[in-house]
Amino acid sequence: MTMTPMPQIGQLQGRRILVTGAARGLGFAFAQALCEHGAHVALADLREDLLPQAVAALQGRSFSAVGIRVDVSDPASVQHCADHALRALGGLDGLVNNAAVTDSGGKGMDDIEVAKWDQVMQVNVRGTWLMTRACRPALRASGRGAVVHLASDTALWGAPNLMAYVASKGAVIAMTHAMAREMGADGITVNAVAPGLVMVEATQYVPETRHRHYIDQRALQREQMPEDVAGAVVYAMSDGARFVTGQVLAVNGGFVMN
Repeated sequence: MTMTPMPQIGQLQGRRILVTGAARGLGFAFAQALCEHGAHVALADLREDLLPQAVAALQGRSFSAVGIRVDVSDPASVQHCADHALRALGGLDGLVNNAAVTDSGGKGMDDIEVAKWDQVMQVNVRGTWLMTRACRPALRASGRGAVVHLASDTALWGAPNLMAYVASKGAVIAMTHAMAREMGADGITVNAVAPGLVMVEATQYVPETRHRHYIDQRALQREQMPEDVAGAVVYAMSDGARFVTGQVLAVNGGFVMN
């Protein structure tokens, strides 16, 4: 007797997830992986020129995806994005806070401009808080809400000449712990993923010497690609992580080990 194989159902089938900074790079990789596992995804980004292409690429594969413009440094824009995502998806089960300013490197702490420092903090730290706060009621109503913040392993090893970014991601890690405790009563998990240096558009400015340092010091000695990080985000959004909260997962090929 020949058995017909059962169709594979994604572990995120039917989940409704908002991903910020999703028009390209890591954010798009996350959105794509979430869609591949069955989720309905809202891609939010400041880059209106890139967002339609990203959404079209996913819809072209018959995935459920919508695009929303957002400026996470603007509280009104953040609230509009959360409300739009809730309406478009019919609810919200997950939030991936990926939007960030990354181009703050190459200067020592004495040479960072105050305006750049403030911009990094507004987007990377305040934006993460504002978006999580705006989405909290919908995540609570879901009954299986999950939040993933994008941290960075730079905050775990103290990367030099990147002070504003490192400080912002250290704050994201601290917020992960505090938010996990505050939102636990809502049944919402809050975790962080801390990638190493990933080969994306946002890291093109990084000197070759820094890339070489990462590769040489990793247990897995190769460049890190966006898909290397996406699996951790999918896991944190899944039922397999329902009792995992307040954790920081370094995904960097063993460059930093806890």
